[in-house]
Amino acid sequence: MSISHSNQVPFGAPGQDPANPPVTGTAIVYCEGQFGEQDGKTANGLVRHSERFRILSVIDSLQAGADSGQYLDGVANGIPVLASLREAISHAGSVPDFLICGVAPADGLLSPRQRIVLLDGIDRGMHVINGLHEFLNDDAEFVAAALLAGVTITDVRRPKETKDLKLFSGRIWEVTCPRIAVLGTDGAIGKRTTATLLVKALRDHGVNAVMVGTGQTSLIQGSKYGVALDALVPQFCSGAVEDQVVQAFEGENPDVIIVEGQGALSHPAYLTSAHILRGSRPAAVIVQHAPNRRVLGDFPMVAMPTAASEIQLIESFADTRVIGVTLNHELMTDAEVSAAIIAYELELGVPVTDPLTRPLDRLVDMVLLAFPDLTTAVDAPRSLNTPGSNATTAR
Repeated sequence: MSISHSNQVPFGAPGQDPANPPVTGTAIVYCEGQFGEQDGKTANGLVRHSERFRILSVIDSLQAGADSGQYLDGVANGIPVLASLREAISHAGSVPDFLICGVAPADGLLSPRQRIVLLDGIDRGMHVINGLHEFLNDDAEFVAAALLAGVTITDVRRPKETKDLKLFSGRIWEVTCPRIAVLGTDGAIGKRTTATLLVKALRDHGVNAVMVGTGQTSLIQGSKYGVALDALVPQFCSGAVEDQVVQAFEGENPDVIIVEGQGALSHPAYLTSAHILRGSRPAAVIVQHAPNRRVLGDFPMVAMPTAASEIQLIESFADTRVIGVTLNHELMTDAEVSAAIIAYELELGVPVTDPLTRPLDRLVDMVLLAFPDLTTAVDAPRSLNTPGSNATTAR
């Protein structure tokens, strides 16, 4: 098969400004055995929302034949799930520009089978986007294959050189607009999806909202401001968050900044929520919770915290307040979601919604209730470039 690529700058190419993504390219997302699952969250996110890539298909033989949007959210999006790389390229009609590793296991490592598929993509002439902790540019086999094929490999989680990392500086107090962090009670619970939907909904209401990403998936999706926080030495984590929030403030003059959460403050394996709270100094927090999740996603030996306990921990740890709770409706019927919304509002005394199955106006109202000054922006809408999104649920 002949190799056909669009004329564009490869993601992560030398000299590319990471704050200004290249022209969108075509991409296949590899997510064998994990699409729709917690460890497939990168693929899940990309088929819902991508400013950087035009996603053509997802590879997962277990769900082959499904429409990815229908499978995830009950709404078809025209992106099929296919059984193999060969089938995905055949469906595309020519070799797409990129092969994205869409799995995100807790250990961040490639399996032997995954290596074979990514190497096959390189051999066929596809640039590879890798969001794992395992850096393929340090792997002699991948480096040699990429050189022979004339393609690039981008290790999204690779941090900057130590000399370019930022310590907390206090510049966060120069940011005069509200910051809202979307935290949660577990990893892979929908924080990024809720943050993305919130930014879009606020913009649609005339509020100039900007998102700061803190994980590899948001960077792959095309977030202009962000950092893969879990790849940094802890000493620089709060400084990195602060730096990106300051850059977003100076670059966009926003009415509000939404900061994507990672893990959970109570999570025994992750410290990232603490750094987000320290670095962004949010005036408010929205907590994402899955009422029917009984144990932590990748740590089944640990029981899930309650929404109430997480709120208490967050408000004790940082000078902030929780302004609302958003639900992940996994394993819940629509009637159960409605009942949970009522019950949590009565218990917690804050607005509660499922941004994925309920009108996004409820999510916007949650923010405007907490920050009534933002209604000035709503009353005088401005012309904004609103990024497209086909996100409708979080998994």
